[in-house]
Amino acid sequence: MVAWSRIVGTGGYVPARLVTNEELAGLTGVAAVSIHRRTGIKERRWAAPHEATSDLALRAALAALDAAAVQATALDAIILSTTSPDTPMPAAACHLQRLLGAKRAFAFDLTASCSGFLYALSIADHMIRLGRAGRVLVAAAEVKSRYLNFKDGNTAILFGDGAGAAVLAAGDARHGVLSVQLHADGARAELITIPAGGSRLPVSEKTVAEGLHAITMKGPSLFRVAVRRLESAVTDALKEQGLAISDVDRFIFHQANGRLLDKVTERLGIPPNKTFSVIERFGNTSSSALPLTLDTAVRAGKVKPGDLILLGTIGGGLTWGTALIRW
Repeated sequence: MVAWSRIVGTGGYVPARLVTNEELAGLTGVAAVSIHRRTGIKERRWAAPHEATSDLALRAALAALDAAAVQATALDAIILSTTSPDTPMPAAACHLQRLLGAKRAFAFDLTASCSGFLYALSIADHMIRLGRAGRVLVAAAEVKSRYLNFKDGNTAILFGDGAGAAVLAAGDARHGVLSVQLHADGARAELITIPAGGSRLPVSEKTVAEGLHAITMKGPSLFRVAVRRLESAVTDALKEQGLAISDVDRFIFHQANGRLLDKVTERLGIPPNKTFSVIERFGNTSSSALPLTLDTAVRAGKVKPGDLILLGTIGGGLTWGTALIRW
């Protein structure tokens, strides 16, 4: 058994197509200045017609493997968090395994919406600690632009496409995953959902005509719940480890929207110089937002060896969680 697991490399990728608020205003009828004021988003990226979720995941995974100096053939497992897979079956992780040539690795998808990366990180952490795997690729990728209803401007203005990834291996007390706390509340499932396309409401002419394959969201209610749950999750995670806000070097949160990020950091009393955000550039990329933001921070030199990092997220399900990592 191994006492610790550690992130040894990160990667991120966003598609080439840049979508400005001005372009989105033409699609939704929501003024560009209003989009920025309400969300903190200035632009986002959308996948090209030929790009699927596994294609985005591949680019992020290759960057993470390069940063970790690990060959794809050395991977023991691939866990891909997504709510927009290439196909209902097989898993997008299997497409990613094929594209990487990671023949040794077993692969599976995980669906926990915007919290999926932390759910996958927790599984990888346990695999390594229990000696079931030596190197695990944890990725998250989303093509949410294919699930937008432009008649619902309040929702469509939020989402972009992207991917993030991390390679985990054995760590030590100086560098490693200290804790991961996960939560869920299925009673709040209606706050953000894609109603049709599953076994409860299969695809039909009616579901397509009624726009039931797009993301629907009860924004104000979701905002209030998200702020409270994320605040309490961060407080509980620090308390469990006997830490305070001042002990953490960098807080990285799911990039839901700028207003939510501001509210959470304000309520927790987190100084602005301890946070990092990419919401203006990428929008809400669902489960890929957290690893994409982490990778951007690492490559910008905002995360340094020895730093104590807190990751926090909340998403559909509802699901939410935190991770404390000594970098």
